[in-house]
Amino acid sequence: MWGFFQIATGPLSDRWGRKGLIVAGMWIQAGALLLTALTGEFNWWLVGSVLLGLGTAMVYPSLIAAVSDASNPAWRARSLSVYRFWRDLGYAIGALSAGLIADAFGFQAAILTVAALHLFVWNGCSGPYEFKLKSK
Repeated sequence: MWGFFQIATGPLSDRWGRKGLIVAGMWIQAGALLLTALTGEFNWWLVGSVLLGLGTAMVYPSLIAAVSDASNPAWRARSLSVYRFWRDLGYAIGALSAGLIADAFGFQAAILTVAALHLFVWNGCSGPYEFKLKSK
């Protein structure tokens, strides 16, 4: 679902701006994770998966575009590689952490923890923010 929705959300971030899609996408991801954690029915898990794909499709292309927007062309490739390094490191640490939480407290606790982290990040992203690109 993520790849399918990304076809539309990438161009939308160019038209509507990055921040709105990032904030709304984080909210949708958190809601989808809460739905997945709090239900035991397959149909609701399917709805949660579709919503998670939509939220991720809103966040990912917008984040990459935001990093690109904030980077001088002379060092844009380096800034994107640093962003991708830390993002991918977060995947690894997140997967290990979620696995440890699931082993200790169950899958529901692991998914609820990830949802809570999404809401925490969403709260940090939703405030006023203005970025000004510095020249060399």
